[in-house]
Amino acid sequence: MIMDSSNNLSDVFLQYSAYMEDEQSLREEIRSQVRELEQTAREMTTLLQSVHQQDGIQNIPAICEKAKGLYPTIKEHYAALSKKVPKDQYYRFHDHWRFVTQRMAFVAALLVYLETEQLATQQMVADAIGVALNKEDGFILDLEDYLAGLLMLSSELSRFVVNSVTAGDYLRPFRVAQFLSELSAGFRLLNLKNDNLRKRFDGLKYDLKKVEEVVYDLSIRGLKPKQET
Repeated sequence: MIMDSSNNLSDVFLQYSAYMEDEQSLREEIRSQVRELEQTAREMTTLLQSVHQQDGIQNIPAICEKAKGLYPTIKEHYAALSKKVPKDQYYRFHDHWRFVTQRMAFVAALLVYLETEQLATQQMVADAIGVALNKEDGFILDLEDYLAGLLMLSSELSRFVVNSVTAGDYLRPFRVAQFLSELSAGFRLLNLKNDNLRKRFDGLKYDLKKVEEVVYDLSIRGLKPKQET
């Protein structure tokens, strides 16, 4: 019996076409949800930027509380996003939300630092934004995304130091320098194979040098706080 190969080929490519249309539709749904997440992330970032203002430095607790008020919305966005991503296909679509998740890791780490001057752990960040650490538990915070967020934090703190001095807070640069020194030491323990993380780590070294220069300048000008002696 002779089979009509043209019909078979048509069926195959019709299946391919249907698959590609479904794939495109799913990606658009994911992109739409990510855009909502990005909007809330921008709102949190904008709120936290006010700490760089002179009066903002004096109102850090209030600013942090206001920013944290957006965490429930962030968690809702991640919950909705997780429902759209097929099970066990997190990394297939990861690029869609990679940057905003790194941004949220930075925001969460900055909030923890501003409130406690401590390093936010990966678990703390995951809990704050409403995701998991293990793939078995659902939508996750990838380790590299968390580390990228910490490297964004170093840049923000180096800027914060300069604005703190402008506002007359001469003690903060010494504390930030100690924190960034410990953060840098921690990253040096890692075997960074991700090119982007390695480049950002170079930025951390620059941020630390910038803060140390501020500390040195304060010291030679006799502005080193007595608490640090």
